[in-house]
Amino acid sequence: MNTILVGIIVANVLVSYKGFNDYAFFRKYEFHVGSIRSGEQLRMLTSGFLHVDMMHLIFNMLTLWFFAPTVIAYLGNFSFILVYFGSLIFGSLLTMIFHKNDYSYRAVGASGAVTGVLYSAILLQPNSSVDLYFIIRMPAYVFGIAYLLYSIYGMKAKNDNIGHTAHFGGAVGGYLITLIKEPSLMADHSLMTILLAIPILILFVMAKLGKL
Repeated sequence: MNTILVGIIVANVLVSYKGFNDYAFFRKYEFHVGSIRSGEQLRMLTSGFLHVDMMHLIFNMLTLWFFAPTVIAYLGNFSFILVYFGSLIFGSLLTMIFHKNDYSYRAVGASGAVTGVLYSAILLQPNSSVDLYFIIRMPAYVFGIAYLLYSIYGMKAKNDNIGHTAHFGGAVGGYLITLIKEPSLMADHSLMTILLAIPILILFVMAKLGKL
């Protein structure tokens, strides 16, 4: 059992639980464009440890628990930390790019960081699988692509407080950091490298066309 992974999960659980029971705490550390543009950039990090509810928290932490060991095994502890926090920051930055003029926009969740770890793990071990809700087994890359397509729906629907835009920033972060660390993957797993880039390209095309 990796202590760094356990530490990150425990931090998410403790901060989220505090947020569930303390509305002022939740509001103080959530992602809020107006507050960030006023100088509270720390929210770009702290919002990644808050969650909307227990199911949101459990889903993110289970996904992290399933895929983080692959990243740790292939890249080591330091690079895992780099992927996790780099993806979290990428997610927050992309959210700011998309919502910079929406001063009331709010979001929370470790989804950016977790999606980055997910993408990293799939790049490193493309033949792996995941048991969705411990019932449905599917290839990990199918889960990853479906996860991002669901995020596109969430971005368009805008009917919750989950940071769907951060999913994509996290995916980009995990994707790029992993390829920088292991450039041989582009040759060894070229098909998977292309497949995982497709949802990211769809997002940017939709944004360019004003469909988001």
